[in-house]
Amino acid sequence: MMGFLGPLSRLGSIRSYSGTFKKSQLRLEGVKDVIAVASGKGGVGKSTTAVNLAVALAIKCQLKVGLLDADVYGPSVPMMMKIDRKPDITEDKKMIPIENYGVKCMSIGFLVEKDAPIVWRGPMVMSALVKMTRGVDWGNLDILVVDMPPGTGDAQLTMTQNLQLSGALIVSTPQDIALLDARRGVNMFSKVGVPILGFVENMSFFKCPHCGEPSFIFGKEGARNAAASMGHNFLDTIRSGRQKRF
Repeated sequence: MMGFLGPLSRLGSIRSYSGTFKKSQLRLEGVKDVIAVASGKGGVGKSTTAVNLAVALAIKCQLKVGLLDADVYGPSVPMMMKIDRKPDITEDKKMIPIENYGVKCMSIGFLVEKDAPIVWRGPMVMSALVKMTRGVDWGNLDILVVDMPPGTGDAQLTMTQNLQLSGALIVSTPQDIALLDARRGVNMFSKVGVPILGFVENMSFFKCPHCGEPSFIFGKEGARNAAASMGHNFLDTIRSGRQKRF
């Protein structure tokens, strides 16, 4: 985890996305930097990476950190952060993020029943995303980590257009099909002027708990090679197998 925290300490010097909005319109009050953790494809460990990154920044780096679960159709943060209650509301009708492991969290999963399907059309999703950003009293944060939904459609563009993103972290597994979607995600952020902080490869290999030998069951160094071919940094690998829990 600490292997790819280094670039995040330089966020203040990164060119920020302005698009057609003024910076004063984009910046969340009290939030210094906003990082998008994206993949382009679901099921590659994006949410796991976002959660562990947020907790590491809060505990190891002693930063004030928020975590926004923007994956409206498949919210994972409530389970991963062990939160099962609804947020309180301030007098000016803003939601108060729920804190655990030193991280302030907000997710649509806090607002709906645990097993309820999110059967919403596009405008409802866009409205929910806006309310979970500007309708939340985040307080003063050094970094807000955004767990982005998979894909490169309206929801992703809404997040980039409504937040002054300091950069995007791309998560992928080594397979060609996952890397294909990761490249699409990189190109989307590039088109809207969001800097790419680098690639993280999840499920890089499986380390046998008995013999200790690594098995590259999904291919070897796929994300590293993709990052190099696109001119971006490769930050770290995350293996499968027995993991430490925070």
